[in-house]
Amino acid sequence: MPSGQRVDSVWNGKLTATGSSAPVTNADGNGSLAAGASTTFGCTASGGSPDAAAAPIRMVH
Repeated sequence: MPSGQRVDSVWNGKLTATGSSAPVTNADGNGSLAAGASTTFGCTASGGSPDAAAAPIRMVH
């Protein structure tokens, strides 16, 4: 994440923010998904205005 940006809360997942990274993993009570299945999670973030030159936030699974 760009400097000054932060993830404030996450739902349907567990946030383990470290430095400029904010990985979200499966929440303990969620169970599991079959191969090819999908789910969603959400987050709220805050901070100053994003730097136009900064790379976009990338979400991976």
